[in-house]
Amino acid sequence: MKKNVGNVDKYIRLIVALIIAVVLFMGKVVISSTLGIILAIVAVVFAVTALAGSCPLYSIVGISTCPVKDK
Repeated sequence: MKKNVGNVDKYIRLIVALIIAVVLFMGKVVISSTLGIILAIVAVVFAVTALAGSCPLYSIVGISTCPVKDK
């Protein structure tokens, strides 16, 4: 897959995923509830796309936050 997630975007995604995980594990939102499941899925998607450096939604829409490399 083509890299389309820049460094700032990666850090933001990882921070949001970490915040969601902390909220879930501290019991502020019950993990077995609908909101808990949705938040867990969002956290996993954010973490995976940040670590992979590629976002399928960005590919569909044609967005890239990676800096353009001059050759």
